[in-house]
Amino acid sequence: MIVGALSLASVAAAGARPAELRVCADPNNLPFSNSKGEGFENRIAELVAREMGSKVKYTWWAQRRGFIRNTLNAFECDVVIGVPTSFDLTAVTIPYYRSSYVFVTRRDRNVGVRSFDDPVLRKLRIGVQLVGDDGANTPPVHALGARGIRGNLRGYSIYGDYREPNPPSRIVDAVARRDVDVAVVWGPLAGYFAARQPVPLEIIPVSPQVDLPFLPEVFDVSMGVRRQDKALKERLDSILEKKRKEIDTILDSYHVPRLDSRTSGLST
Repeated sequence: MIVGALSLASVAAAGARPAELRVCADPNNLPFSNSKGEGFENRIAELVAREMGSKVKYTWWAQRRGFIRNTLNAFECDVVIGVPTSFDLTAVTIPYYRSSYVFVTRRDRNVGVRSFDDPVLRKLRIGVQLVGDDGANTPPVHALGARGIRGNLRGYSIYGDYREPNPPSRIVDAVARRDVDVAVVWGPLAGYFAARQPVPLEIIPVSPQVDLPFLPEVFDVSMGVRRQDKALKERLDSILEKKRKEIDTILDSYHVPRLDSRTSGLST
């Protein structure tokens, strides 16, 4: 831990242009980021840095348990480009997109699942995402379990084998290969990898968006900074508002499905 490190926020508060935007990022986590700068969070970081008159400098760390502790809170970097707006481990900026878990199916199968309440789900092989070494459940797994749908689930870790490229893509690959009939996948990951399959896949946002009593399947996404870095948060808020159209263009190019907070309509 770098005690007393001069953060980007303190430089900005002093009125000078920071030389670097120090970003905490995962080196193998497309479509979000990788060490080659190929993810949409990489591109958004570059956009923000240009607006600041700075350059991006990365601290690479696998985005799993301990990520915030070993990067942002260790003062190794100053901003995480994508965190849930409800995230309680950091201060968060205004959200810059909203996405949803989605059902992913082969278009030629005409499965047409649109809701966790669809009875056909009891008869299908369902791919679901699991988090962490202990296989913790994602919101869709809880939603399906609450309906008694358990025995036909097949779990795919969002981490996978880091010795291979794009480990989170396995669940979408499984749909294309017919290993599962439908997968329930976080929208940005689904949209990006579905567009790269050899067969057409269909993406439909899950319903309900909030499974009662309170299990959200839709999330706003912000940037995360340390709580004391108020000047940096305010600067990022301003840039996110100013560059909203450019950010949307980047998200569109990665096929990130987004929900309009006013209409709940899906856009890609």
